[in-house]
Amino acid sequence: MKIVVIGGTGLIGSKTVERLRKRGHEVIAASPNSGVNTITGEGLAEALAGAEVVLDLANSPSFEDKAVLEFFETSGRNLLAAEKAAGVKHHIALSVVGTERLQESGYFRGKLAQEKLIRASGIPYTIVHSTQFMEFLNGIAQSGTVGQTVRLSPAYVQPIASDDVADAMADVALSTPANKTIEISGPERARLSDLVARYLKAMKDPRTVEADAEARYFGARLNDQSLISDDNPRLGSITFEEWFAKSAESK
Repeated sequence: MKIVVIGGTGLIGSKTVERLRKRGHEVIAASPNSGVNTITGEGLAEALAGAEVVLDLANSPSFEDKAVLEFFETSGRNLLAAEKAAGVKHHIALSVVGTERLQESGYFRGKLAQEKLIRASGIPYTIVHSTQFMEFLNGIAQSGTVGQTVRLSPAYVQPIASDDVADAMADVALSTPANKTIEISGPERARLSDLVARYLKAMKDPRTVEADAEARYFGARLNDQSLISDDNPRLGSITFEEWFAKSAESK
């Protein structure tokens, strides 16, 4: 089967491409660097010719509200139109658990716009809502840092390792379209402020973490339900300790 992975050179994309190739499929890792651009439309028709499945794993290069919305709307329209012309049988997109609950955030408004385009496209689809990636803990810490203090919400999170995300995306690519949203999550639930404190301690980072219920998460105020899934998610197997040990080894 020919499978096109948009954003196929990124963190999740590269791991998903590797898994699908190992399972014997023809996989195109599409990105602007490989001449496939969903914003301009360059190379889309050629990449999608003969493809049965498309995974959209691309992310906006900017987190600015207007730029994010424009990226997901333009990219989504161009990609879905090209898929319809090519006769693609399954469109898969990676999104975020809590997207519909976090509409104070321009990023999540962009993701919801992307999801609406997919549902309205007429193409069989599966939207995969994932909890936060463990690989993003450093960025989350940075987002809340002032001086030597990191102010973060104590809301619950259940982060997932990128290897578990890639396993799930490869399995979805080889399954029939769900025509709905499914959810994936890490195996352990913790408070965001506590987890980032554990991460910084493990990194021997001197910053201290303060729990602040008013601290914003990329523009949105969180509660204990904002970032977790109670909708029978597929659970990853990699714990925070296992992920950290592996990531520390690879540095």
